[in-house]
Amino acid sequence: MANNKITGGELIAKALKKQGVEVVFGIVGIPVVEVAEAIISEGIRFVGFRNEQSLSYAASAYGYLTGRPGVCLVVSGPGVVHALAGVINAQVNCWPLLLIGGSSDTYQEGMGAFQELDQVTLCRPNTKYSARPPSISQIPNVLDKAIRISMYGRPGPVYIDLPADYIQGSVSLEVLNSLPTRSPDPPKSLADPNRINKAIELIVNAENPLIIVGKGAAYSRAEKELKEFVEKTNIPFLPTPMGKGVLPDSHPLCVSAARSKALANADVILLLGARLNWILSFGLPPKFNKSVKFIQIDILPEEHYNNSRINVALLGHLPLVISQLNSSLPPNYKYPLTSNYFSSLKQKIDYNIKITNEKFRDNNIPMSYYRAFYEIKQKLPKEDVVFVSEGANTMDIARSIFDVQEPRCRLDAGTMATMGVGMGYAIAAKLYYPNKRVVAIVGDSAFGFSAMEIETAIRANIPLLIIIINNNGIYHGLDTKSYNETPTNNLPSTALLPDVRYDLIANAAGGKGYFIKTPQELSNALGEALKDDNKCIIINVMIQPGGKKKLEFAWMETTKPKL
Repeated sequence: MANNKITGGELIAKALKKQGVEVVFGIVGIPVVEVAEAIISEGIRFVGFRNEQSLSYAASAYGYLTGRPGVCLVVSGPGVVHALAGVINAQVNCWPLLLIGGSSDTYQEGMGAFQELDQVTLCRPNTKYSARPPSISQIPNVLDKAIRISMYGRPGPVYIDLPADYIQGSVSLEVLNSLPTRSPDPPKSLADPNRINKAIELIVNAENPLIIVGKGAAYSRAEKELKEFVEKTNIPFLPTPMGKGVLPDSHPLCVSAARSKALANADVILLLGARLNWILSFGLPPKFNKSVKFIQIDILPEEHYNNSRINVALLGHLPLVISQLNSSLPPNYKYPLTSNYFSSLKQKIDYNIKITNEKFRDNNIPMSYYRAFYEIKQKLPKEDVVFVSEGANTMDIARSIFDVQEPRCRLDAGTMATMGVGMGYAIAAKLYYPNKRVVAIVGDSAFGFSAMEIETAIRANIPLLIIIINNNGIYHGLDTKSYNETPTNNLPSTALLPDVRYDLIANAAGGKGYFIKTPQELSNALGEALKDDNKCIIINVMIQPGGKKKLEFAWMETTKPKL
């Protein structure tokens, strides 16, 4: 600021500060360096990344955890293009995100300017709002509108375009007298009381009821109301992967270990912030009972009746709507845990746990997924742990192994099934949970998407524990002998270079790495790593490559749903 003027870069920083923004994820360059420096001068933490994809993933996860849009700052052209990965990830996951992109000078538009790109039009199809302020003085008002739109209704990403001449230009200091204050949190609404009564009627008359807890329940912070509902009704519940922890996985009514049986036999299902998309097999047979009745609570009316017929649609803020259900329950209603349905689920849980425990005892070297996960599970604390999980087999198997006891303490590839989110998510999680241990359990292929962000974390003094489950490949790899004996042009498309020392990246950047081949080595490394919460640590765990086995995933259907 000089001569009673304030630059556009300084104005955006002051507007962000007024909105309560505490962290900005970014990569600087022309024309946004001045914006980043102004952000730092305002006392906002700026975390500089190595790749725009990773920083946009971090901002999207931070938005999910805080309930207000995570903010990312990128350069024009390629910077915005690369950040679209996180924008679309936020759009599909329904998380609030604010992308701020620099752009070329307005007077050079259409002249072939440096990194010239119509970014407002580019972002519009994948955001709730995409705009360039009409003037420098209007930047705070457009920012305020973007933040509100990002949070209100179904959350999602928004984009603000800042031309270079806006950033470097200036306006009178008087603009500071009318800066919008922090955008209010979203309004909250109740469901139609008549529909609440219809939902209660379905619930109390159900023979095989089930609750599905989605990540929308975690985002809306519905844990208190849901706990009351579950304990009033005794209805078993099944969390989706990121719905884990809204109620503890250790809860006696959690039926995660009998997922397929619960879905196939339920006659009434209460969907809490969960969508009938691919993760839930679209709500269709054969995964679901063909006569099942759905009660769906969602904040977006267009989501109701999607893919499967919803018998009762409850529109509103999830915690409030569950409170309505709690108030409307008959005082004497309690689902009998002696029912054949619940007894069969408990039997299936016991059986599946027995099978899993047998897999834990596999003593082959290299280790199996299950043996590696068993050693990790034995060492990790039971509480104050945030799990970040990505990778196909790694994420799929880990979902059923590691219990989550607290809400919003599990982050994974999500509805978009995005690989490469792990490091960004882990950094965001540690910023939000500074007193929890953040543990990322990732596949070797998935880690490769964002491996250099370990330097970001170390430079930003953000300690993480990264455990790489390394099978030398995407889904499956080859052992060293098979790899070396196979001509390069005949290698499977899934093969990666064997025994890559990802752990040395941590050492090179000032962290600590471990290269692990046996269960005992893994146990020892974890023991040492968990004593030190001040460093970034990579534990590179070699497991069975899998060779040329057929690819199979528990999260993908082996039979087509009946449309």
